[in-house]
Amino acid sequence: MNLDVFRIAAEQNNWWAIMPEIMLGALAVMLLILEILIPKRDHHLIPGFSIVGQAAILIGMIVNYRSPFLGETTFDHLLKLTAEAQFMRVFFVVGSILVSILGTIALAKQRMPRVEFFHIILVVTAAMMLLVQSNHFVLFFVALETITIGFYILVSYVRSNPLSLEAGLKYLVSGALSSAILLFGIVLLYGTVGREQVDGMDFAQIHNFLVANPNDFFANLGVLFVICGVAFKAGVVPFQIWIPDVYQGAPTPVTAFLAVSSKAAGISVMLLLVRTVFAPCSHLLVPVLSLMTAATILFGNLAALGAQNVKRLIGLSGVSHAGFLMLGIIASLTHPEAINAIYFYLFVYLIASFAIFGVMTHLAGVDDADQQLDHYGDLAKQNPFLATVLAVGLGSLAGIPPLAGFVGKLFIFVAAYNAHLYTLLGIAIVGVVISIYYYFGWIKAAFFPVWQVPLAEGEVDSRPARTLVTKPLAALLGTLALASIVLGLYQAPLTGWLSALH
Repeated sequence: MNLDVFRIAAEQNNWWAIMPEIMLGALAVMLLILEILIPKRDHHLIPGFSIVGQAAILIGMIVNYRSPFLGETTFDHLLKLTAEAQFMRVFFVVGSILVSILGTIALAKQRMPRVEFFHIILVVTAAMMLLVQSNHFVLFFVALETITIGFYILVSYVRSNPLSLEAGLKYLVSGALSSAILLFGIVLLYGTVGREQVDGMDFAQIHNFLVANPNDFFANLGVLFVICGVAFKAGVVPFQIWIPDVYQGAPTPVTAFLAVSSKAAGISVMLLLVRTVFAPCSHLLVPVLSLMTAATILFGNLAALGAQNVKRLIGLSGVSHAGFLMLGIIASLTHPEAINAIYFYLFVYLIASFAIFGVMTHLAGVDDADQQLDHYGDLAKQNPFLATVLAVGLGSLAGIPPLAGFVGKLFIFVAAYNAHLYTLLGIAIVGVVISIYYYFGWIKAAFFPVWQVPLAEGEVDSRPARTLVTKPLAALLGTLALASIVLGLYQAPLTGWLSALH
């Protein structure tokens, strides 16, 4: 055996380029070690240790945001750190911190292991960060499967709840199907490209093959299968079928993780593939993606109209947001300014979504899956702060000015208009109008008293007891709500940061 091959490969590995991922992995292992070493009565401190550790990693990433490794490929062309990937790495760590904070509230209501939950969040986050840096389908598939396997566990984490177990099973089936489709597409591409070159097939080489052979049947078929596999992860129609069930059954922090970070990972990868690797196949992708985008926007908004469970409602509305982001991806093929619009939209979506999920976590009872619109009755009277945070978050998702969500949608729509996507733009505007109905129905439930049958003597209110909001969590939720307002009025800090990506 020629060991020089391994020596040369090892010398090409730039471990500093993935130091944040290594630190997240080390932190995940440290949590398990602490669980063994410290007394059980002190295990409640471990989630705080995880959050503080992630915050330290986030600060280090922000300080070193202009990494000297930008644009370089490493690990034998498996990985390439781009400015867009660097932005998403920060995005995922912010999401992980917020999910961990929500987890401390939600798990306090359950008799479930705590440390393993935060351990898996760290592992999944690191895998997401590696996924958006993929430069080869080997790393791409391994990172994506790590994410998927982590979510298998997280979705069904409350094993005492039948709906959580059902959600886990449905996520397992849909995840296995999406992985099979994705892998079949990768195999078709490798088999096709391998006919002409066998010395390596990273994304650049696959791109070059597609440039030379844009009409190759098996290559195009492989491209479509890969796009369909990624569409599962982003929640795009027709691959969204069990999203409401999974979102309802999963613990609320996991629902937030799926709705924000997982969706953002899918959209980021879709953007990477469509704009770079598969760009020579745009003649095939644009019609397919356009049909999926229109169906996603319409289905998500129409299906959410009748939802009474707020977790199902947020899941279906998330489908529609995936449609708006897909509209930006199609527009980016001809107008690169759509890329910044997509990242801006993702960031304001994160802020608004976690504000809403923060309120949901405080109002949820032991049966986390049972969160109905009726449970929000008299919220504004009993807790004006939570009601205000909820209204700001929902208003931002609905695209109501002057909130940040309105600006995010406006940027996407302007990019679509400049790309002459008039039909899709019209469908998107209709989708926004429809969404106002169910978002404001939720706000109405919180702010306006609804007549209910008076309780009989001795009858107990079936609504779950609401968790007391601590001062640190109130500060966090207030910051998220305030950020949605500030970014709606003044976007320069975020848009300037995004412009610096290019």
